[in-house]
Amino acid sequence: MESTDQGEFEHFADGADDDAIRAATVARLERAMGELGTAAVSRMESRLSWFRRMSAEDRSWVGLVAQSGVAAFVDWFKSPDRGRPAITVEVFGTAPRELTRSVTLQQTVEMIRVVIDVVEARVEDLASPGGEQQLREAVLRYTREVAFSSARIYARAAEARGAWDARLEALIVDALLHGDREEGLQTWGSALGWSRTPVIAIAGGLGERDNEGALDDIRAAARRAGHDVLAGLQGERAVVVLGVNDKYDKTDAPMAAAEPLAGMFGPGPVVVGPAVTDLQSANRSVRSAVSGVRAALAWPDAPRPVLSDDLLPERVLDGDTVARRQLIDEVYHPLSAAGSPLLDTLSVYLEHASSLEATARMLFVHPNTVRYRLSRIAELTGHVPSDGRGSFVLRIAVALGRLER
Repeated sequence: MESTDQGEFEHFADGADDDAIRAATVARLERAMGELGTAAVSRMESRLSWFRRMSAEDRSWVGLVAQSGVAAFVDWFKSPDRGRPAITVEVFGTAPRELTRSVTLQQTVEMIRVVIDVVEARVEDLASPGGEQQLREAVLRYTREVAFSSARIYARAAEARGAWDARLEALIVDALLHGDREEGLQTWGSALGWSRTPVIAIAGGLGERDNEGALDDIRAAARRAGHDVLAGLQGERAVVVLGVNDKYDKTDAPMAAAEPLAGMFGPGPVVVGPAVTDLQSANRSVRSAVSGVRAALAWPDAPRPVLSDDLLPERVLDGDTVARRQLIDEVYHPLSAAGSPLLDTLSVYLEHASSLEATARMLFVHPNTVRYRLSRIAELTGHVPSDGRGSFVLRIAVALGRLER
């Protein structure tokens, strides 16, 4: 019985000694708090080059976080029975949310390491005699909690930023499609880090795929290719706007950038709008691409992806007034300006089943003259009269031009 009482007394005495040692260590820590925070900031300035490049305001916030971290540690060390420290509020609550944009997670880890080094280097001085191990273990536990809290803060910031970016992208795509709020496009684009030109739009369906998951995959693939990217849903269609990587040749940029992404859309047509000079002008490319998706059903053999400019006749038949104007300007007007022989030859050639001989007889000219005129038509318009697709485009353009006259 006496042995049991003696053991309980020794245990009580050990506990009392631990409390006394802890209290003495706390007193030393409280006297050194300001000095530790200042030493941590000074060590950051000497060891971390990115910290020296920060603005004075951001450096002051980082210093305040370091001071708060030391103060919160001392407060927690006083009462070890409180459980896990409330680090998110006590430490990071002092800094503005914008600081997570100035300081990356990796840089935060480097700062934590500096603060740990400063405190650990002075454990022998800070701890009361016999409390060195106690203080070291507390520092390790506390810094682990700081690391976990940092990761949570940055994860929440990234999640919120991602949700905001997605909403902003959808807003920009909607503005481009409907042509309103265009004065804010450059500002919105800057908020998303938009910098590349030329700009193109790609439109297509997603099929049975999860819409948000499919858009995320397209965004990721576009960014890996070095493009700026915006993506949004318009009904059942996905609309993707790319700021094309400048490694692409300007003339081939639309198709070269779109081809690797076309397979990530669902079944059906994928249409690429014309390249434009900046985001504010991208509404023309977006509208052309969306119009092309609707009209592409009339050309079952269209390539995938296909340029919206290659779908001008189908878009005209679908009621696209922009396509009507473009087809007249790019095909009919050059032929009309070149003189009546070209228009007459084309009309007779199309009416006589693309027969050289029949056209020559009707015009009372040699077949070689017809060949020459047809080659001139191809040079002026980019469409070959003897080609099935070319003759269709030319026939629609000539009909529209005559209606306009």
